[in-house]
Amino acid sequence: MSEKIISLKGVTKQFPGVLANDNISLDIKKGEIYAVVGENGAGKSTLMKTMYGLHEPTKGEVWIKGEKIQKFSPATAIEKGIGMVHQHFMLIPSFTVAENIVLGSEIRKNKICVDKSQCIDKVQKLSKEYGLEVNPEIKIEDTSVGVQQRVEILKTLYKGADILILDEPTAVLTPQETKDLFKVIKKLVAEKDMTVIIITHKLNEVIEISDRVGVMRGGKLIGVEETKNVNEKILAEMMVGREVLFDKLDKTDNIGKTAIEIKDLVVKDNREFDALKKVSLSVKSGEILGVAGIEGNGQSELIEALAGMRKIESGKVLFDNKDATNSTPKAIRDLGVAHIPEDRLVTGVSKESSIEDNILMGSQHSEKFAKKGIHMKENAIKSYAKELIAKFDVRTASEEVAIGSLSGGNMQKVVIAREFSFNTPILLISQPTRGVDIGAIEFIHEQIIKKRNEGCAIILVSAELDEIFRLSDRMITLYEGEITGEFKQGEITKQEIGYYMTGKR
Repeated sequence: MSEKIISLKGVTKQFPGVLANDNISLDIKKGEIYAVVGENGAGKSTLMKTMYGLHEPTKGEVWIKGEKIQKFSPATAIEKGIGMVHQHFMLIPSFTVAENIVLGSEIRKNKICVDKSQCIDKVQKLSKEYGLEVNPEIKIEDTSVGVQQRVEILKTLYKGADILILDEPTAVLTPQETKDLFKVIKKLVAEKDMTVIIITHKLNEVIEISDRVGVMRGGKLIGVEETKNVNEKILAEMMVGREVLFDKLDKTDNIGKTAIEIKDLVVKDNREFDALKKVSLSVKSGEILGVAGIEGNGQSELIEALAGMRKIESGKVLFDNKDATNSTPKAIRDLGVAHIPEDRLVTGVSKESSIEDNILMGSQHSEKFAKKGIHMKENAIKSYAKELIAKFDVRTASEEVAIGSLSGGNMQKVVIAREFSFNTPILLISQPTRGVDIGAIEFIHEQIIKKRNEGCAIILVSAELDEIFRLSDRMITLYEGEITGEFKQGEITKQEIGYYMTGKR
C-alpha cells in the first residue's frame, strides 16, 4: 500500500466570496481507505469534486496515477478510473436499476437498439461479483435508500472505476445498511485492490473503516493521521478547533397538557401498502417523543401524514384538541405546527432560490414582511435573513447566494432556522442532523432542547439511536407500521431497543 494513486499539490479553489480550499497538498495510496472529515463548509466536498473534475482548481496541481490532469471534467476522471457517489443520489426514479447503471454505456443490438436482456445480465453478474445485491428490473422509485446507494456504486464499477469517492455514504442508511456497506468497501479494497475515499462526519465510522484520515477546517488541511493513532475526541477537536464536550443537556421539568393526539391512524405508503396500522400515541407540551425504527417501517409516513403531506386512510389527528385529520400543510401550519422534513432537498428547500427566499417561505404574506400581504418589505426581509444566519451559524458569504450552493449541513441549518423561528407550540422533526457535522449536531441538539424547555410538544424521528436516546423524554419503536414498544428515558438500553425495532415485543 505504498504507491501514490492521487497527489494534490498546493490545490486552492476560490469561489466568489469564499475560499473553499486553501493550498492543500496530500497523497492517497493505492489500496487504502482514506477518510476526509471536517465541519460543514470545511471544503471536503469541494476537494473531492476537484478530484472528480467537477471543479477546476484556481491554483495547484492534481495528479492521478502519475499523470498531471490538464482537463478537468468527470469524463476525464472516469477515464482515469475515478467514480464518485454523491451525498444526494443522481438516479432517474422512473428507470429500472439496470437502466440507471448502464445509462450512457448501454449494450446494443446491431449498434442501434438497446439489448435489455444483456444489460440486465451484465448488472446481475456485476452485483454478484462485488456483493452488491440488487434486482436489476425493479424501478428506482420502488427501492429503499440503501438499494439506491448500491446502484450508485454499481454505476461507477460498471464504468471501470478502481478509485471510489463516497460523499457522506452513511448519512441516509440504517445501522444494518451501514454495516453491509462497510463489508462491501472492505471487500473492494481487499479483493479488488481498489482505493476508497470517504467523506463523512461520523467519527465512530472513521475509526472503524479507514486506514488514514485527513482533517479539514476552514478550507485548510489541518492534518493527516494514521487512524490507529487517533480517537473520536482527538478528531473532533481537530475538526472544530476546540474541545467538543457533548455535555448533558439541561432539561427543565415543565411537561404540560396533551398537545398531540393520534388515534388509530392508518396510512398507506407509495406502493399502496399499509405503512401505519392503527397507530395511537400522544405527546404533551414540553415533551420530546422519539420514534425509533429501521428505515421503512412507517416513520416517514407518520410525519408526512401529521404534516398534511400524505393522505390519512382512517383514524384521527388532534393538535391542541383541534381536528387536523387530512388538513392541508398550510392549515396545519396555521394550527401552530412546524415541520423539519427528512429530505431537505425534496421538501425542505428550493435549491435554486436564495437563502433569504428560503428563510422567508411560509412568512411571505405576513405583515412583518409584506404590506397588505403583497408588497414585499425588502429591508425587513434582508435584516431577518441576516439575523437567522448569524443566530443559527449558517456558513455563507451572503444571504443572497443560492441555497443549493451550501453544504448539506448548512442547508439543514437554514431549514431549522426557518421552522424554529415560527415559534409554534408543536414541532415535527425528522432526521434533524442527517449529513451534519459534530459541531453543528451539538448546536442543533441545544436548539431542540431549548424549544422543548419553552413548552413545545415535539415528535422526533431519527435513524441515529444516539440522537433518540440523548434528546427524548419518551421513546416508541415502530416495526412494519405498528408500535412494538414504549419506554421512558432510562428504562431501556440501545442494545435492548434493537429487539423492538426488529419486531420483537
